[in-house]
Amino acid sequence: MSIITISRGLFSSGQALAEQAAAKLGYRSLSREMLLEAATRYDIPEAKFTELLETPPEVTPLRPEQVRFYRVVMQAALCEVVREGKVVYHGHGGQELLPGVQHVLKVRLLAPLAYRVARVQEQRKMDQASAYLYIARVDAIRARRVQEFFAVDWQDPRRYDLLLNLGKIPLEAAVERVVEWANRPEFQPTPASEQALQDLTLRARIEAALAVDPETRTVHLNVLAKQGMVYIWGAIPGFGMEREVMRVIEGVSGVQEVVPDLRVVLEQVRVGEVH
Repeated sequence: MSIITISRGLFSSGQALAEQAAAKLGYRSLSREMLLEAATRYDIPEAKFTELLETPPEVTPLRPEQVRFYRVVMQAALCEVVREGKVVYHGHGGQELLPGVQHVLKVRLLAPLAYRVARVQEQRKMDQASAYLYIARVDAIRARRVQEFFAVDWQDPRRYDLLLNLGKIPLEAAVERVVEWANRPEFQPTPASEQALQDLTLRARIEAALAVDPETRTVHLNVLAKQGMVYIWGAIPGFGMEREVMRVIEGVSGVQEVVPDLRVVLEQVRVGEVH
């Protein structure tokens, strides 16, 4: 069955849409389960993910290697929680973390600003001006974090299969549209799309395993997984690193054979550094 991702702004009724659509389809509705999976599997506090995704980059700055680390572990975690299908995911980054899988229906939910402000006022007990500022701040943070993690504009409509505007239709009609689209033939699993998800899951497991292992976390390699075959290529910083890389990859569930194409690139030492 399909996998559905729902992207939405703060207080846009995304959770309600996900839960109601999931109930009608007989699916699971998931959100923070992805972060819990990442926290459990990779021993990273869930609060750390929340901090990174909800605070401005200048408050919690990340180096490029940290961005890569958190991106790969989130992708690996999401692949694990959705791989059985029948899931409506309305958490962070779903539209970007499952690329190349044809039976993933990517939904973008829009809601008028006045609608969102009214919900903030009701649930957070804020006045109207404070609610406007709160929404603007959180939207800006999330947009910048998505840009930082995936180098995309998450509001670009071309990144989605279905756009729903609660300014034009009620929530109940939006739910019906999601259910209708989830049942369309083009979003049903095929042998090819199921294999694509399996390959993506295996690649994500490997990238995450390399990223969390103390011996290989500084190595950035290209990984391609195909039906259990794993191809890796790129530069490594020493002659013993290939052994460590192979150790980590061969320990990942689902790996049948590894084909490495690694080259050793030793750091150059300037004359002035030699004593």
